[in-house]
Amino acid sequence: MLSVRNLTVAYQELRALQDVSMDISEGGLVALMGSNGAGKTTFLNTVSGLKHASGGDISWDGQPILGLAPNKICQLGIIQVPEGRKLFARMTVEENLDMGAYLPVSRATAKKNKEKIFGMFGRLAERRRQLAGSLSGGEQQMVAVARALMAQPRMLTLDEPSLGLAPIVAAEIFRTTQRLNADGMTILLVSQEVLHTLSIADYAYVLESGCIALEGGGNDLLNDPQIKESYLGL
Repeated sequence: MLSVRNLTVAYQELRALQDVSMDISEGGLVALMGSNGAGKTTFLNTVSGLKHASGGDISWDGQPILGLAPNKICQLGIIQVPEGRKLFARMTVEENLDMGAYLPVSRATAKKNKEKIFGMFGRLAERRRQLAGSLSGGEQQMVAVARALMAQPRMLTLDEPSLGLAPIVAAEIFRTTQRLNADGMTILLVSQEVLHTLSIADYAYVLESGCIALEGGGNDLLNDPQIKESYLGL
């Protein structure tokens, strides 16, 4: 589905990513982990067409997409939920969802999709006429995910969806992510929440200083001594 080969991205003379390769199969849940500044968001933004790469290749269903405009990549079905949610705070929950249905194929089925999503996120249905900026952090994250789902993604990329949330709320976000994947959604999850992330991921990559330092099955990495020492303090 998505294949990344030797991706290199530089900010002037600083290389944020160096020869990063990754594969994501249809229906998979792949995690990308690493500390702050490791290059995780840069990777997502490059896949989404928001950041220019200085080398490498990205293909989607066997077709090259590196260098395509962000709107063209969205049309292919790669939809990002950005870090920090980036909601329209002065618009209602329902209006934020409507903004997600900007693609022609999404607009045609927007009403049906919206009711399906409200059925999935009951709290959002209750708050559909409430301003998004007045919601709790967890509810705002649900709106961000729901807005992305309105675009009918083939692959959903989530950038730190649990950042800044209380542990019980973060756990709910991960359960939602797992449920979407169980329903067939392909997911690329960027997160520093090692335990939660590896417990639900089929496969995971660990970035360090812009390079892939480790990769493997989620459970395999969860039991890896290097992961335990570097991220869990064990």
